Amino acid sequence: MKRAIGVVALSLLASLGFAQTKIGDCEVSGKKGEFPIKPVTAGVLTIQTNLPAPGWFNGDTPNTIKSGFEYCLAANIAYRAGLDRVKIDNVSFDALVAGQTKAFDLAFSQVTITDARKKVVDFSPPYFSSDQGLLVRTGTKVNASNIKTLKIGAQQGTTAVDYLKNVLKVPEGNVRVFPDTPNMFTALQARQVDVVMLDTAIVLVQAKQSAGKLEVVGQYKTGEEYGAIYPKGSANKAQLDKIFKALTAEGVLKKLSATYLSKELGGDPTAVPYLKP
Repeated sequence: MKRAIGVVALSLLASLGFAQTKIGDCEVSGKKGEFPIKPVTAGVLTIQTNLPAPGWFNGDTPNTIKSGFEYCLAANIAYRAGLDRVKIDNVSFDALVAGQTKAFDLAFSQVTITDARKKVVDFSPPYFSSDQGLLVRTGTKVNASNIKTLKIGAQQGTTAVDYLKNVLKVPEGNVRVFPDTPNMFTALQARQVDVVMLDTAIVLVQAKQSAGKLEVVGQYKTGEEYGAIYPKGSANKAQLDKIFKALTAEGVLKKLSATYLSKELGGDPTAVPYLKP
């Protein structure tokens, strides 16, 4: 009898749009189609990102990705918007934050919300907080007194570039800007730079994957928050914002962080010591 009641209950939930299902390897929940949008491709949520991004998008190419914090966040958004799948386009980070990419519904790439970027793209409500971490070869000493004398790598288009130049006042000759993270991390291991500055959550992942060759020795408090990018003037912004707020209120973001980031990071970002600018 209990089983029969359970089946009836599940059937009722399904009829109301609450049946739990999966997109990729991500569990999605809530009412499907609660906040409908008009996607660029019918039935599909088209998202853009800059790969690789372990922990956030687990896989090396768009077609192999089925999990990760941002991918599963996108999966939940697709479900709440009434869509059946997520399509990933791999794009240049610099072009993405400059508002130069086209034909997408929203983008996830650990993008810090800034006033300058708001001029060319629209942002979702924030979904993650991050500061700027310092990744080095294990044993390299970095402190407030020697940071300006070291060769520092940063990714093109990121807030780290501005922070190094405008806040820390690192001499221009000591800052090397890379087009992507793989080249930057390779340069660190090849001793072409002494330090890499990037979001603490991202460099913690890289340190964990290095088998002890790299470590995160400090971070700077910048109060940054990640937001999803919408095309400027997107007609879907109001509905997508409602989805973000609902997922936050329901604890979905916390669950995704515990599932996909805690293991990948190999440590608590707040435990990394802070340096004074």
